[in-house]
Amino acid sequence: MYDRILVPTDGSDHAAVVAAHAAEIATTKSATVHVLSVVDDRAFLVLDDDRIDAVRTDLEANARDAVDDVATAAIDHGLDVETAIDSGSPAECIVDYADEHDIDLIVMGTSGDEYERNVVGSVSQRVVRQAPTPVLTVGPDVDA
Repeated sequence: MYDRILVPTDGSDHAAVVAAHAAEIATTKSATVHVLSVVDDRAFLVLDDDRIDAVRTDLEANARDAVDDVATAAIDHGLDVETAIDSGSPAECIVDYADEHDIDLIVMGTSGDEYERNVVGSVSQRVVRQAPTPVLTVGPDVDA
């Protein structure tokens, strides 16, 4: 049932806990873990044009580190891993990735800040509403 599990990550402190939950499920199902980090392009809206390239480079490096951390945890569990970095609206990119890669389960954290939850709407809420597959959310107070 769960052959392909997607773990979107932003590299937050909570990411290791989310990765542990995903690895546990993937191990019992011999699933492939897909790890995705999205560079949120809304960050560029308020930047001067001459700063965009440098900021993009930094954000992409952070995304690569976040993906590598989760991928390493999955590999340490003996799992097959596929990684990707995308740019755009995080929720849209996650849902699109899940659809394009025939993902069976999305495992993601719910640790957005107050502004994001109250004004923008959290990424996890949007993914839950729009995903073509079940979504397991792991709250910030959950332990591995």
